[in-house]
Amino acid sequence: MHIEIDKDVCIGAGQCALTAPRVFTQDDDGYSTLIPDREDGAGDPMVREAARACPVGAIKVTEPAG
Repeated sequence: MHIEIDKDVCIGAGQCALTAPRVFTQDDDGYSTLIPDREDGAGDPMVREAARACPVGAIKVTEPAG
């Protein structure tokens, strides 16, 4: 799975970090970022729910082609 966070859209609501804390966190400025070594979602079933929970749609989750 590929996770992309649009930093220009993110408002730092933190819903992603609350929903999937093993994958998302917030940087020093309060914006969403991926936890190092978890950039692929690491099979966390809550990643898609975290993307849906984002109030501004800053998170996109896609499956790699193939």
